[in-house]
This record gives sequence, C-alpha cells and structure tokens, in this order.
Amino acid sequence: MKPVIVVHGGAGRIFKEREEGCRAGVIRAALQGYSLLKQGGSALDAVEEAVRSMEDDPHFNAGCGSVLNEKGEVEMDAIIMDGKNLDSGAVSAVKCVANPIKLARLVMEKLLPHQHPQVLFLRAAFYPLLPQSVLTEFHPRWKKNLEPDSNPAEFQKDLGTVGAVAIDNEGNVACATSTGGLSNKLVGRVGDTACIGSGGYADNSSGATSTTGHGESIMKVVLARLILYHMEQGMPPEMAADTALDYMKTRVGGLGGVIVVSSSGEWAARFSTKQMSWATVKDDQLHFGIYAGERHTKSVDEALASEGKGF
Repeated sequence: MKPVIVVHGGAGRIFKEREEGCRAGVIRAALQGYSLLKQGGSALDAVEEAVRSMEDDPHFNAGCGSVLNEKGEVEMDAIIMDGKNLDSGAVSAVKCVANPIKLARLVMEKLLPHQHPQVLFLRAAFYPLLPQSVLTEFHPRWKKNLEPDSNPAEFQKDLGTVGAVAIDNEGNVACATSTGGLSNKLVGRVGDTACIGSGGYADNSSGATSTTGHGESIMKVVLARLILYHMEQGMPPEMAADTALDYMKTRVGGLGGVIVVSSSGEWAARFSTKQMSWATVKDDQLHFGIYAGERHTKSVDEALASEGKGF
C-alpha cells in the first residue's frame, strides 16, 4: 500500500492576511506526516505529528493558537483513533498542555481501566506547557467579544479546528483532530472534536476522516461516522463527504468541512463553508488549496526545497 496523508486547518472564513500562513501551515504538516510514512512509520504516528505541527502554529485554533473562553482561559479538545483495532483516546477542556493530541494518544495507550485519571495528569506534567504568548495574542479579541454589541461568532469564522488522516504501508488508517473550541465559549464546553464518530473516526475496513465546522451540528449527525457509512455502501470518498455535508446542512443547518482517506488510498478534502485550508501528499505529489475548486500541485522535492522560502 502506498502511503497517503491529508490534513486540514479548519473550515470557515480565512481572512486574506492569514491565507499565506494557513496554506504554509497545512503544507508543512502534510510534509512532516508524509515523511514519517515514507520511512515506514505508522498512520497513527503520522497523524499525530501532522496535528502537533499545526498545534504549534499560531495560525490555527489549536495548541498555541487556541482561542479563549469567557474567562480568558485556554481550553482545548483533541481526539486520535487507530483504525487497526478501533482504539481511541480523547481529552477535553485541557488548559495547560502545549500539544493536546499527544495527551489524547497517552489516554489511548497508557490509561488503563483501573487507573485513576490523576495518574495521567502526573505523566502529562512532563509535557511542554502552553506558551503564555497565546494569551497575549488573543486577549484584545477576547475583551472585544465581551462587549454588549460584540459578535464572537464573526471572529470565530477565521479560526478553525485542525485534523489529519492517513494510511500507511501496512494499510492501517488513523485520524487525529484538535481544537481550541469557540471564541468566548462557556467554561468547560466540550464540542464535537473529542467525540468518537463526530470529530473523527478511523476503521481499516473503510477509511478515516477528520471533521471541522459547527460542532453542535456535527454531533447531531455524527458526521465522521456518517461519511464512513456512505463509503461502506460503495460511495467514493468525495461523494461520501459531499453527501454527508449536504445532509448536515439540510437537516440541521450546519456547515463544515472534512478530510477523508479510504482503505484503498483514495482521498478527499471537501467543505460547505467559504474556505478550508487543506493539503495532501500521495505518490510523492503534494496537493493543497483553500477555496472551493482550488487545487495546486507540487512534487514533494519541490515543496521541501521551497519550504524555507515560503509557499
């Protein structure tokens, strides 16, 4: 099986001045994940690395770029899932860890049924803490959103969940999704990202998907699992993604975006919002875009050579 990775930087609206950074961020994440796959690494390692890369990029609403809740605090959600055995791990309302996706994997692999959650937090204490710069960057936006005539949802359109899906040389698939949630959200809010079947799903028998968009709508239709259901009925990834997104829009009025990879290595990046930054690598070819219908292509070697010069 030839390895494939697909990543997204969130569906919604991307302000013009942030487009270049978002495009570069998803490209970098896809290349880093693909590098692991080419070296024989697992799909699980690849999606974790790709999401970690975007968590470390302030252009995205995850990790160090996370938005603030109503009290001006960072609270993040993340999920990771292994399609080989359907193992998964998720965390919600995480406040102090720089890379929630790593903590989600720790939940999946290390937290045994008889262990108290405090054991996990003791281990997590050795992880890097979230840089305080995130508070500095978003504090003015947070204060403005508290004003009586403010509209936090308007600002939220420029800030998206991140995710990755992949298939490795062994034919195993995996997904990972991470987010800082909604701007000025209620303390302790948990959205779709941490919910299996909503924020992501992976099953070797069909494929893997990661979602982004209006969390409440995604949860109502269990979007990630719905897409794989359509694929199990014979739909190719792109048709399955469009069908599920259309259903969510028609049934509950929700908009969003998804990335998909099938068990045969087909992929898709689809969205019903105005924009979604995405990138994929297959057969040593990089594809990426932001707007509907936009798809640029470079060889991996060309992309790696230009990485230090900007995209």
